[in-house]
Amino acid sequence: MKKKDNKKGKGNVMQLIKNFGIIILILFSLAAIAGFSQFSQETQDEISVSKLVQEIKSSQVDKIEISGNTLTVVLKDENAKEQTLKKEYSESLSEMVTNYGVSAEELQEIDISVKKESGFAFWFSQLAPYLFPLLLIGGLLFFMSRQVQGANNKAMGFGKSTGKESKLEGKDKVLFKDVAGATEAKEELIEVVDFLKHPKKFSDMGAKIPKGVLLMGSPGTGKTLLAKAVAGEADVPFFHISGSEFVEMFVGVGASRVRDLFNKAKKASPSIIFIDEIDAVGRKRGAGLGGSHDEREQTLNQILVEMDGFEPNMGVIVIAATNRPDVLDKALLRPGRFDRRVVIDKPDIKARESILKVHAKNKPLAKDIKLRKLAERTPGFSGADLANLLNEAAIFAVREGKKEITQYHILESIEKVLIGPQKRSRVMSEKDKKMTAYHEAGHAVVAYFSKECDPVRKVSIIGRGMAGGYTLSMPNEDTHYRTLAKFKDEIAMTFGGYVAEQTMYGDDQLSTGPSSDIKQATNMATAMVMQYGMSEKLPPRMFGDNGSTIFLAQEIHDKKNYSEATSQLIDQEIARILEEGKAQAQELFNKHKNEVDNLVEALMKKETVEQEEFNAIMEGKELSEKTS
Repeated sequence: MKKKDNKKGKGNVMQLIKNFGIIILILFSLAAIAGFSQFSQETQDEISVSKLVQEIKSSQVDKIEISGNTLTVVLKDENAKEQTLKKEYSESLSEMVTNYGVSAEELQEIDISVKKESGFAFWFSQLAPYLFPLLLIGGLLFFMSRQVQGANNKAMGFGKSTGKESKLEGKDKVLFKDVAGATEAKEELIEVVDFLKHPKKFSDMGAKIPKGVLLMGSPGTGKTLLAKAVAGEADVPFFHISGSEFVEMFVGVGASRVRDLFNKAKKASPSIIFIDEIDAVGRKRGAGLGGSHDEREQTLNQILVEMDGFEPNMGVIVIAATNRPDVLDKALLRPGRFDRRVVIDKPDIKARESILKVHAKNKPLAKDIKLRKLAERTPGFSGADLANLLNEAAIFAVREGKKEITQYHILESIEKVLIGPQKRSRVMSEKDKKMTAYHEAGHAVVAYFSKECDPVRKVSIIGRGMAGGYTLSMPNEDTHYRTLAKFKDEIAMTFGGYVAEQTMYGDDQLSTGPSSDIKQATNMATAMVMQYGMSEKLPPRMFGDNGSTIFLAQEIHDKKNYSEATSQLIDQEIARILEEGKAQAQELFNKHKNEVDNLVEALMKKETVEQEEFNAIMEGKELSEKTS
């Protein structure tokens, strides 16, 4: 909306400049007309009174035409130019020339005529000196008043809602069949659609449909798409706005916009109001420095009243979306407001396959590509991630000049989405290259020989994103829980690179490469002790719980709910888990040193080892010349 306001402001300025340009052009045109008139008059010879008297006495004058105070003299000589002479308005021609000695007989010989002054030229010549300044001042005042009036209109509309009404039709219309996955969420929303289509059967039964539906889920899971599908299925007006559009620097503007938005929706009822990112205005009250009078809290109060206040709100359903339901105010979530909460999880393998089918419709995929296999390789991907994945694969295929998207393009795109783009231009010394190979081989070998680690899909020493090399491991199926054994094996796998560098190059040659691995292992061990109750010496309880307090820096300053003695035990348990993980990694590395060396040799030759070749190396099989 800010961009649109900026464009509108620029448009007003341009219009003002254009109007001033038109006025100046008109004034210059009038001045040009006056100048042309003046120029046409100046083409005649202007003479003095004494010369006129001389010409009269010498009988050279044929006729004299009097127009106001201008005398036009025509001589008897046909080749002579007309002459002009200015006289005073109060003085007649006879008086003027008689004073110079011209007799009445001499004047009688001359044809004297008086021309009546009239017409546009006369009046323009008389009024022009006064007209130009008046026109200029009047034009300035007119356009200044127009601008002030426009500013007043804008000020009067400052509290109007910026929500846009869109009744989606044709290609833009979204239905539930266009939303892949999210089966449970669609079932919850079917009732909302049914109420909008057939409200009478609910009212006859005495049932009240929920006034608000809160869509909760991670970014990219399809919350906005589901809201569009509800509007498309119900075929009703759809008002959409972002939570941030309510908030302005002036107190009361947000509340005014909420009132205006609900009034629009009530007039168009049955209708849907969709508020995206409602956490921008729906955060818990009393958490900021502004007390209960800041703009955001007034806006939230108005939303609460509109949804369930004194006035009935029939036929209007509010759908809101957020990925931070934990920060919303309790009054917003109570029955009568957002009393139906729909959780949209990241898609499972079946839903991922359905989403991939939707986004692959307009893309030429190679015949050997199996979307089921692709769904297996993308656990944890959201719907937006999957759409981006196929888009990146299509871009990659175009870049290579291919006519269809191959398996290679898709696998490359998966890694790009997960880790980042390849850095093939990075020049590495042989020493750094070998150290990276041992580091990644340490991760991969420990992961392969640990029962609870996910299968290794690829090992590479080509840098991607922030990583100098990477080991890509993914599960065969979706997992929803992590066990103690899995945590231990994953910590050991994370220490595989550190152990490899320490063993092969000694303590003095340890690099900064394992820093992110150490951070990841520490975070896992901390979560095991403080959140998941996976400690031998501490009871299963939550340490460092924030409770329901939100004040400024909640996320960076935990509420400490344990003693100093417990704090020491926590540190000891975290250190023990990390040490055990490092020892497990060291044991597996020493035990399978031959496999590590073989993998390093393959990485130094090819830089990248795929899953089949990696498994063959770990099983001690001889690699064919073609494979290696």
